Amino acid sequence: MEKLKLHSPDFTQENIAKLAELFPNCVTESRAEGDTMKRAIDFDQLRQELSTAIVEGPQERYQLNWPGKREALLTANAPIAKTLRPCREESVDFDTTQNLFIEGDNLDALKLLRETYLNKVKMIYIDPPYNTGKDFIYEDDFAEKTEEFLTRSNQKNAEGGRLVANTEANGRFHSDWLSMMYPRLKLSRNLLSDDGVLFISIDDNEQDNLKKICDETFGSENYVALIAVEINPKGRKNSRFISVSNDFCLVYAKNKELSYFVENIPKSMSDMQEDENGDFVHKSGKRVLVGENGFNKLVTDLSSEKHYSVYFDGTSIEIKIEQGVAELDAALLGRGFKRFVSTRAGYFIENTYTKNKIVSLFESGALEFKDDKIFEKNFNSKIRMKSILVNKKYDALVNGQAVEFSIDVKTTSAGSALKNLFESKEAIFPAPKNVSFIKLLISLFDCNEFTILDFFSGSGSTAEAVLKANSEDGGKRRFITVQLPEHCEEKSEAFKAGYKTIAEIGKERIRRAGQSIKAENALTTPDLDIGFRVLKVDSSNMKDVYYAPDAVKQVDLPGQVNNIREERTPEDLLFQVLLDWGVDLTLPITQEAINGKQVFFVDGDALAACFESGINEEFVKTLAARHPLRAVFRDAGFGSDSVKINIEQIFKLISPTTEVKSI
Repeated sequence: MEKLKLHSPDFTQENIAKLAELFPNCVTESRAEGDTMKRAIDFDQLRQELSTAIVEGPQERYQLNWPGKREALLTANAPIAKTLRPCREESVDFDTTQNLFIEGDNLDALKLLRETYLNKVKMIYIDPPYNTGKDFIYEDDFAEKTEEFLTRSNQKNAEGGRLVANTEANGRFHSDWLSMMYPRLKLSRNLLSDDGVLFISIDDNEQDNLKKICDETFGSENYVALIAVEINPKGRKNSRFISVSNDFCLVYAKNKELSYFVENIPKSMSDMQEDENGDFVHKSGKRVLVGENGFNKLVTDLSSEKHYSVYFDGTSIEIKIEQGVAELDAALLGRGFKRFVSTRAGYFIENTYTKNKIVSLFESGALEFKDDKIFEKNFNSKIRMKSILVNKKYDALVNGQAVEFSIDVKTTSAGSALKNLFESKEAIFPAPKNVSFIKLLISLFDCNEFTILDFFSGSGSTAEAVLKANSEDGGKRRFITVQLPEHCEEKSEAFKAGYKTIAEIGKERIRRAGQSIKAENALTTPDLDIGFRVLKVDSSNMKDVYYAPDAVKQVDLPGQVNNIREERTPEDLLFQVLLDWGVDLTLPITQEAINGKQVFFVDGDALAACFESGINEEFVKTLAARHPLRAVFRDAGFGSDSVKINIEQIFKLISPTTEVKSI
């Protein structure tokens, strides 16, 4: 039983709790009086979160640290002047799909997606480089002031130019890997919904370090599990000392109090039972009337609604508050009722459920009375993730139906599946992630309409897993995958087959998988979305003058009248506007001609955009009559200064709820 505090609130701890929600990485431990530890704020780290330059002055404290950590934090917080450019020719069903394939640096992509997908992604799955000394990591170098960074980040980087080999000979072997992962995890946390969950595949090489930075980024209280996933029963051939047969999947919630997976199911069909309401299992297999708070000494007043006994005669129940353990209701027992006693050895056990809850469960047919126990029936169970996944067959109830399924997570089988998909005898992509494993993770959620993000997309296993999951239950899950156009080696089978980058392999895999899945499920899921919009990270559509007008010399002013880069299209401009305004990047887009001008309409009238020149008041009046929620124009597109001045007044008069901006 909790005691009354009998003192005013500790505002310091309340403030720390609020800061912990915003900056969980700034919460640490400090030594208090009496040599005890207390929760505290790392002010140096908080200063770094609020600073545009590297903050010096660390103090001794419990934390994970490495050379370059402050630069990594600066990397996460630094703004970028970049955009996402649509690529229709590489997309599938561009105008109707809800899926995204983003080609480019995932650090840039995560920053660009923040406004649009803040708190909107329910599941993140990533399979980052394992830092084995044979793979590549991103080389981030943003240890500079924000102004300098904005200027430099406006320049387009060479494709794959930020990837470097991180060999064990590197003196910063672990530090460089941590500096790569840290800002990306921080940014990804912002995208997760409050009940969202992060899954990270990793091996034993960096598992310990990864858990530490996840503890700091997501808060150790939001750690869910470290799942051991068997990938090769025989063990790796190149393992020393011990032939390792498993990898890991690290699981964190955005907020563990709000996140949950589907209910528990036994591995054996023999545990499943059936009644007039369908198949069921015992929920948790425990006596539901027995609480977990231990025993309470018998007292004279047991009037609480959680202190009662249940009587059952086979068809109806009676619930009575007990005034003493030894007192039995002779009248009920004489009428054939059996008393289910919640006592043991002179102690009274507090009931888990209220009386009303018990009555409700009984009336819905969800109680089973067996021997001296009362069980709750669970009719709608699916699968709860086991702490160790192996390549075996499992029994389960899925939406009330008994099914048998198998988990095949061996890397070798994933490679074979990909070779079959590409109709190739040789491996197109090394060690692809297993689709069945990712699909199993997807099945842990009790809904089938949410967004899944993978910002280390590789060959596109996550996208295929989403398509397969939707084909099986008619779901509306959608994926966002991000992959750097990392160059394929010229000696590789992929390069020989015509794929120059990993991103090209991923796009082609999704195309082939989508066609195959839809063909196999043409009758059951005819409306299955197998498309994806390709968006490519690139330098901003705007010239330098847009970001730093004061830096332009007077002699250069005539050439800066048009502040948009010459090679950019109106649709390029539209997507940068969507990013800036935080509008969903998968909304339907149409074009209409109004008074001789081409106008983009996003999701009906959610946004209207016209980037043509010669905008006059007649055109503006016609457009305003459509009452769009938002309207945007080119700053240099107005026919005269008077039109530019009057445009807001026209909208206020005709469509006062429209938000008007220019670029």
